[in-house]
Amino acid sequence: MINFVYAITLSYGWKRRAIAFSSGAFGALALAPVDFWPAMLVPLVVSVWLLDGVGSAVSKKVRPFGADRRSLREATGIGWWLGFGYFLAGLWWLGAAFLVEAADFAWALPFGVAGLPAILACFTAAGFGLARFFWCAGSSRILALALSLGIAEWLRGVLFTGFPWNAIGMAFGGNLVLAQTASLVGLNGLTFLAILVFASPATLADVYMRREGILTPALMAGIALLSAMTFFGTLRLWQGASASQPGVRLRIMQPNTPQDEKFRPENGDAILTHYLELSDRATTNGGDASVEITHLIWPESAFPFFLAREAQALSRISGALGNRILVTGAARMELIGAARLPGEIAKVAYYNAVQVLGRAGMVLDTYDKVHLVPFGEYLPFSGLLESIGLRHFVHIPGGFEPGAVRKLLDVPGLPGVFPLVCYEAVFPGVLDPQLRRDAGMLINVTNDGWFGMTAGPHQHLAQSRLRAVEEGLPIVRAANTGISAIIDPYGRFIGRLPLGVEGVLDGNLPAPIASPLFARWPIVAPLALFLLGLLALLVTRLRR
Repeated sequence: MINFVYAITLSYGWKRRAIAFSSGAFGALALAPVDFWPAMLVPLVVSVWLLDGVGSAVSKKVRPFGADRRSLREATGIGWWLGFGYFLAGLWWLGAAFLVEAADFAWALPFGVAGLPAILACFTAAGFGLARFFWCAGSSRILALALSLGIAEWLRGVLFTGFPWNAIGMAFGGNLVLAQTASLVGLNGLTFLAILVFASPATLADVYMRREGILTPALMAGIALLSAMTFFGTLRLWQGASASQPGVRLRIMQPNTPQDEKFRPENGDAILTHYLELSDRATTNGGDASVEITHLIWPESAFPFFLAREAQALSRISGALGNRILVTGAARMELIGAARLPGEIAKVAYYNAVQVLGRAGMVLDTYDKVHLVPFGEYLPFSGLLESIGLRHFVHIPGGFEPGAVRKLLDVPGLPGVFPLVCYEAVFPGVLDPQLRRDAGMLINVTNDGWFGMTAGPHQHLAQSRLRAVEEGLPIVRAANTGISAIIDPYGRFIGRLPLGVEGVLDGNLPAPIASPLFARWPIVAPLALFLLGLLALLVTRLRR
């Protein structure tokens, strides 16, 4: 074993970069749809050994804090290559979106598939650089890596609009038992704990180098953490029963409409006909056809037109609804300024919305998506990028505008509904504790049809499910091409439809549970965990 460790630790040049890249790529196997969570051991153990080889990091003469420029440059380089491998292997499926309208976007596919991972890897590089600053021989270097890389992952989720997709903590998030810890510390806390657990076996090499005892403190702490998480998750799932909201019966419609030339305004009438016929179809997933449906849920941006401005479409929906309530994704437009001069065009704002429809086709309530997808729903630096021929994916002039405020939807017959439109479901802590008091469920409407039969929709589902665990609320998910699901507050599937099929899913609405720790203090809980880790690191270094 010691020769293998030395081969990694003392590697340099392209060999070192290749080791970092390939280990990062292997770590992506811990994510959905594979969900082989032990795979995350490889990149994090290798990270420790590679950082050990930076400068004189393995020497006992290392200063407890600080590093020279060369060491920091080497550490950030290792982090970038490892992060690039991890994100490239985990996000390759983004390329499918560039092929939906291949004539316009296929040329940009290499830039999109490799460019985003290259940018995200800069956060990993920063985490490794910070870890090198705190690096020292012994078990405390595991804590240094967990703090530094954990902070970098946290910043990745908030800076520049944020992109927390495939955070390291999702290695635990895909395992229902281990995911229960998110109810205490959320995704960011889960990431910190995951780094501690997965990096700790690297210290086994210290035993062979006679630096530590038979079991290093880091390894014992990692085993204890994993055991505690397993015990807590098992106990929580065993005690938690899936009660149902009385008087509520849901039907989720998954139309599996291709995201291509078929989804155009001229096909709007045929698309609506398909939705209505599918929504009245007898279920084939075990639902009880004798129970009356109270609420229909349709996916994001379900129509190739502005629903609220199509009287005929509203009339047809009203006639089909009967006493049921419809919650659906729908683009909407709003005049924000009248034309003042002859020939001047009125200013219009477009929103990616969730709308509630009742009797007579009345729009009872609306939520406008707040957190938009860069390049998908709007174009950052639009003036500059449009001048070189770039545009966003959606066919909306100027792109969507962000909604003004997050709110609960008032849906007759349902408890307070907190809507999450597509991408919004990947962000932890989006539900303000004030809103959480009145919320009874989450609804995630999405359209993952851009990404076809790839890993993307599976990863999106896994992250949506973790929001249910964090908030202690059931989540109802309607996805155009899948994966639609009803999930209870513990992250258990009550029912789901596979990816790439059309159908309907009937089910009862699980009841919410008391607010977990993270739902009550979404910032304080993970921050306290990080501060505790920092305090432990400082005490260890001062003792040295």
